[in-house]
This record gives sequence, C-alpha cells and structure tokens, in this order.
Amino acid sequence: MLLVAMAHAGEKRKRADEEENGGSGDAETLAGPQHPLSGFRLQTVLRESARDKSIFLHGQVTSDGQDTEDAVVILERAPFHVDAISPLLGNNPELKLQLKNDIYSVYQLTPPPALSEVKTTIIRPATAKHIKKYLRQEVCLIHETGEDYKSITLPFIESQSFSIQWVYNILEKKAEADRIVYENPDPEQGFILIPDFKWNQKQVEDLYLIAICNPRGIKSLRDLTADHLPLLKNILREGQEAILKRYSIPGNQLRVYLHYQPSYYHLHVHFTALGHDAPGTVVERAHLLCDVIQNLEMDPQYYRTRALTYALRADEALLKAFKEAGKC
Repeated sequence: MLLVAMAHAGEKRKRADEEENGGSGDAETLAGPQHPLSGFRLQTVLRESARDKSIFLHGQVTSDGQDTEDAVVILERAPFHVDAISPLLGNNPELKLQLKNDIYSVYQLTPPPALSEVKTTIIRPATAKHIKKYLRQEVCLIHETGEDYKSITLPFIESQSFSIQWVYNILEKKAEADRIVYENPDPEQGFILIPDFKWNQKQVEDLYLIAICNPRGIKSLRDLTADHLPLLKNILREGQEAILKRYSIPGNQLRVYLHYQPSYYHLHVHFTALGHDAPGTVVERAHLLCDVIQNLEMDPQYYRTRALTYALRADEALLKAFKEAGKC
C-alpha cells in the first residue's frame, strides 16, 4: 500500500479581467506588483479540510496604489491525472519510508513539480461577506414554508445588495465567452453551459459544469412554476446531450440539480459527474432537476407553497431574520 503525499506548489491561474478580455481563463505567469498575491500577508485560516485536501485563507495583498486589500485564497490539491501515474511510479521515484508492517508499507513520495499542482482560487478584493462565507461555523436547519418565504426570505433577499453582474457578463459574452461548452440563445427557454471554476477541466472524473438560464428575474427554486418547464426541460436534455458530445459522459452518469438556498440569486443548474462527491450535494441543499420537473408537472405552484428545508450558518443574516420572526 502506497501513500502519496503531494508537495505544495503553485498553479498560477488568474481570473482575467472580465470586461477587457472576455474571461479567457488562460494560465498566466505573473510577477511583481501585478501578481494577484503581491505582498500577501496571512491573517486567518478560515477553514481547512483534510478530507478534501483544501484550505481557506484570509489575508491582505498590496494593490496597485500600494494600498492593502483583503483577499480570500482557496488552495486545493489537484486531482490525479491517470496519464501521469505510470511516469510517476515507473521511474523509481524517491520514497521515504514511514511505516512497514508485514505486507503493508507507507511511504512519502515527492513528485516532480509538473505533478504537484495546487489549484489556487483568489477572491480580491474580498468583502466581509466573502470572508464569512468560507469561515467554519455552526449550522442550523431551517424549515421554510411558502409563507415564510414570502414574509421572511424574500424581503431579506430584496433588502440585500447581492451583485450578480458577473453572471450577466457571461450571458452577454463580456466574460468567459471562450469557456462556453454549449449555448441555447433563446431568451426565454435558453441557457449557457460553462465549466464551474471548481473544476480544472483536466479530467472528467470530477466534471462540474453550470447551466445559467437566459431569462432574468428567476431568483431560485421558489420562483419556478409550470411556465418554466420548457426552460428546465431544455437545460436537462440539451445539457446532457452537450456533455455526452464533448466529454463522452452519458446522462445516467450525471448528477443534475439545483441548490436551495443558492449561492447567488439567478437560476442556475449544476451538472456533476455522478461518481464525484461534489460540494453542495447534501440532501438538505440539492434538488435533482428531474424531480423538480416532475413536481411542477404534478403541481404548477409546487415550489411556491411547499416547505423547503436547508441549512444556514450561525452568523448569516437570514438566520437572524428567522430567529427574530420566532421561527427557529
């Protein structure tokens, strides 16, 4: 038995300026004051996961004007690439023995830099909301009725300044246009299918794409009625067909679902490889798209009236609103 301990290294990838270059996402090697982590000073470890091989950091970086900005940096060990395994193990790699017992032995293996990538996501400048989002906290289950949504959740959403300009940039081809996997341009029943930034696109085992619907004003699952069935069916059918054509993964090997609560309030659908334990697939958050379609076919107002259960972090303002209303 061989335990491979991957060493830290930098995958220097920067989310390009969306307005200027269409969000190409091409890898760049940056240095000096233009480096997105210029002068990085660690402030806090927000969260870490030994299981997911990831760590979430809050730090400060130096901006162009020599002022400091808050930044959230997410470091994730890159998945193994099947094509790299034979070269890695077939050339007598350096092994350091850690434990040996009968037929079992555990070693530390130091891979070459080319196989030591760390996916690095940078949010800069990061707001207090970003920092809280990644901070480890206690969570509480909310059982939100249709009336709770109207009287508590919807007024909360409308009172907040949640910016989704980056979503509109994608829909308007101002950003990430070269990353589009598939597009149905119909303004009411169409969508754009694009890789999620959590997926490095180097292997299909952890495939993760997002379908962003063209019509605006559909905030979440709660807004859906039978009128949206053509849109939802297009996303399910055409999304699966596009993934089969591009990545050779059939629909019965895909997990297609919506989040409630979503991370941003513009309707979008997640497509992940079924064998991938993607974040956000827990039962209290993920709603399979095929089930959503069937529920709306049975009851056109299903998601306007039924109770939905989801988890909120301890310091979330929405949880405070539910507590003030005596609902938890």
